[in-house]
Amino acid sequence: MSKVIAIPSAGDMVNAHFGRSQAFTIFSIDNGKVVNQEILDTRGFEHQHAGISQLLKSKGVDTVIAGGIGPGAIQGLEFAGLEVLRGASGFTRDVAEAYANGSFIGTDAVCDHSHGDDHHHHH
Repeated sequence: MSKVIAIPSAGDMVNAHFGRSQAFTIFSIDNGKVVNQEILDTRGFEHQHAGISQLLKSKGVDTVIAGGIGPGAIQGLEFAGLEVLRGASGFTRDVAEAYANGSFIGTDAVCDHSHGDDHHHHH
């Protein structure tokens, strides 16, 4: 199986807030192993689901693995034909390797932006 996955990242960690992510780490997976890794700078695309979707598609991405992600972003990515998995945390490399070897377990968590430390809300 050959796949390309994208994980919203902050340094080498999963960015828990998909919509605020300024970079994605893109991993190429072949035969259950991570074979390549690159950082995609997405500054200026925060909360622009269509733009992010097209940028990821242009890089050959099939699947997005996120931590927290809102329903609008999920809908935008899925509309563009991307598979969306949620519930990732920790190091992006660890998440990519878990996905590659089949041990990544996603959740159905949808981010509603009520984390308590936010000073703005989307409605």
